[in-house]
Amino acid sequence: MSRPVCAVVGVGPGNGAALARRFAGAGHAVALMARSTALSSALAAELREARAYEYDAGDAASVARTFAAVRSDLGEVDTLIYSAGSGIWGTIEEITPEAFETSWRVNALGALLAAQAVIPAMKRKGAGSIIFIGATASRRGVARTTAFAAGKAAQRSLAESMARHLWPAGIHVALVIIDGVVDLPRTRERMADKPDEFFVKPAAVAETAYRLTEQDRSAWSFEVEARPFGEKW
Repeated sequence: MSRPVCAVVGVGPGNGAALARRFAGAGHAVALMARSTALSSALAAELREARAYEYDAGDAASVARTFAAVRSDLGEVDTLIYSAGSGIWGTIEEITPEAFETSWRVNALGALLAAQAVIPAMKRKGAGSIIFIGATASRRGVARTTAFAAGKAAQRSLAESMARHLWPAGIHVALVIIDGVVDLPRTRERMADKPDEFFVKPAAVAETAYRLTEQDRSAWSFEVEARPFGEKW
């Protein structure tokens, strides 16, 4: 019996890598998609059945080409995890139109393109999971999230529209809202005074995402939040 296929879009050293490891550990063949394959190729070599693909989330031709390669190499995608996100910061007076468009392309357009690439096969099967890794910025705009909040808000609205349309077809669309600072070497360095429990652990985010794909259809979740227990909210 062939292994189920999980495609992880946005494989970096934090959530993306953790998601790939979690689904590979659960018996999935994993497609690792990122703009650069430097990290994802090394990660693919660690996992039992995984391949790294160079991927531009906001470019329709790149998306179509890559998902065609995944279908040829591994098979149709059963689970899509969209973890790509462009963290571009600046107030309305500081942000450039180009930066604003980049944030929208990666967070919103990229999510649309990836979803459209896997939905037809999922509908034929009557099953599948599409999980977006979101952020609290999707619910509120603060001074320096002019571009990021707009992109994540568009992503959240897209996910909700998709869920309402695709749940009846057996496709579980869900959103994981991360509220906190992801535990990465660069964030540890920048916030050296913070205790360990301050940070969001990528492996824990990956576990939350995986459990969403295991939910019974009679009690699906659309939106779940992942934040450290000490986070103020």
